[in-house]
Amino acid sequence: MGLQNTNPTTTVAWRKLQNHFSQMQNNSIKEMFENDASRANNFHIKWNDFLVDYSKNNINQETIDLLLELAQEVNLKEAIAKYFQGDLINQTENRAVLHTALRSSKDKTILVDGKNVIPEIFEVKNKIELFSNEVISGERKGYTGKPFTDVVNIGIGGSDLGPAMVVEALQYYSNHLKVHFVSNVDGDHINEIIKKLNPETTLFVIVSKTFTTQETLTNSETIRTWFLSRKFGTAKQEDVAKHFVAVSTNIQKVTDFGIDSNNIFPMWDWVGGRFSLWSAVGLTISLAVGFENFDDLLKGANQMDEHFSETKFDQNIPVVLALLSIWYNNFFGAESEALIPYTQYLQKLAPYLQQGIMESNGKSIDRDGKMVNYQTGTIIWGEPGTNSQHAFFQLIHQGTKLIPTDFIGYVKPLYGNKDHHDKLMSNFFAQTEALLNGKSEEQVMEEFEKQGISGEKAKFLKPFKVFTGNKPTNTILVDKLTPKSLGSLIALYEHKIFVQGVIWNIFSYDQWGVELGKQLANSILEDINTSEIKKHDSSTTFLLKHFLAK
Repeated sequence: MGLQNTNPTTTVAWRKLQNHFSQMQNNSIKEMFENDASRANNFHIKWNDFLVDYSKNNINQETIDLLLELAQEVNLKEAIAKYFQGDLINQTENRAVLHTALRSSKDKTILVDGKNVIPEIFEVKNKIELFSNEVISGERKGYTGKPFTDVVNIGIGGSDLGPAMVVEALQYYSNHLKVHFVSNVDGDHINEIIKKLNPETTLFVIVSKTFTTQETLTNSETIRTWFLSRKFGTAKQEDVAKHFVAVSTNIQKVTDFGIDSNNIFPMWDWVGGRFSLWSAVGLTISLAVGFENFDDLLKGANQMDEHFSETKFDQNIPVVLALLSIWYNNFFGAESEALIPYTQYLQKLAPYLQQGIMESNGKSIDRDGKMVNYQTGTIIWGEPGTNSQHAFFQLIHQGTKLIPTDFIGYVKPLYGNKDHHDKLMSNFFAQTEALLNGKSEEQVMEEFEKQGISGEKAKFLKPFKVFTGNKPTNTILVDKLTPKSLGSLIALYEHKIFVQGVIWNIFSYDQWGVELGKQLANSILEDINTSEIKKHDSSTTFLLKHFLAK
């Protein structure tokens, strides 16, 4: 059974929200704070080591009540149950969506086609643990008997973005292995990576569910050729088995490549690529930070899964954040959301979530196969603070666009440098306060007076110095960046995606839009290889002729 179809705009709650929006759209968040001393106390959620403050939004209790009514009217509770039970909610591909099962406890029973998948999941986890321990300890060696010093992850999309983001985020917990990521089919990129490597001490992890992805296979074949080149070492074809492992379902193609069947880590079709870091796709994570930390990442995600599936909606972090996003996207007309982590470790979180959110909910067809008559997927972007403050924050503060923003910060730094961390976090708190309050004409004139600016100069400068404020933000404050808290944070945004997809009545877990470009690329590659241009639009034909003439 899949999810039931409900066009959200036909619900009673949606009509109520439209009426409510007309009363709220010009409200001052600052004034709502002034009129309610308990506002922050009423609009926050504490869970484990997370504090989520959503009081700096253009909402009141009626807003939240109506959004919760909407969630109830589209049967969100039933949808969540189907999500976790393994129902075929990815109906266009006839698949369950069970990345949550990958981080479940051993005593659970989760059925796919009548079979409990948990024993199989733990069998793969055990294999990841054994392999990781052997490589990290130096017990598993390369073809010349030397221990591995470097690991190269070869994949694209979820096979790259997830592991790369987590390895970057958890580098504080890393070991002696140097980890590299190859994704783009750009030959310059791959050559920049391999020129730093020693073939005798490098392990390659090829991640491709079907072992047919053009970019991943091209990069893998280039690296294998480099590995076997006499210019760089003395490796023979049989040595490929010691240096290459694969995460894939296509055993035949993997073994044909030269990889030992014992070094194939299986995947499942009920795990979408953009949610696959929890599976054997996370092998590189386990190698980079050790299996124990990888397992803690899974445990943290599982804790968020339990919070999401068991907590009442008004205290449910993913549900509340998803509903607020719906409020801004569908009623205020906000088209994008910014994500600002105040830690350099999470510099790849926004690019990772761009795939998760925009590939999932970038849909214009509803579950009945009809064109939607409302906005769906939001555009996600962001960079770490404080760097972002010196780049695009001007647009958020004084631009013409409404950009709801999530601020993610940590109470404790990992290296304990209090001076740096206090300065970082003072900016973290100051930015949400500034976005809320802005700066009034009176404040600007007071500053001018102190600076000795008056007359025509003050009159001219005043409008440029005024900030309207009233910019909505959520603050996610976590005690410390650990594998567990990172797992919880990623899972939080995964479930936010799910809730939005249910309310928008779209299939979040297929990605047919990704396929069209792949098909056309294969056709154009044939044109390039044969220098015979088939029928295209006049622009593409013009560009191909220019490219082939060089």
